[in-house]
Amino acid sequence: MAQGASLPVASVPVVPVRELVPWAVFAGVILLALLYLVGLDQGATSVFSGSMLHEFVHDGRHLLGFPCH
Repeated sequence: MAQGASLPVASVPVVPVRELVPWAVFAGVILLALLYLVGLDQGATSVFSGSMLHEFVHDGRHLLGFPCH
């Protein structure tokens, strides 16, 4: 290798906050919806009638620490 030759330096792309905010809001809405469906959809505030959703996410509720019975 010749003396004085330098290796290429990798540059990290900078993402402006303005482009990041819509994705963060979208992810937050999706995560809150999932949290509601797994942890809170039961009883008087239930959006879906019946117990099918409850039974579908039953083990996930216990894994996340939500009591359900």
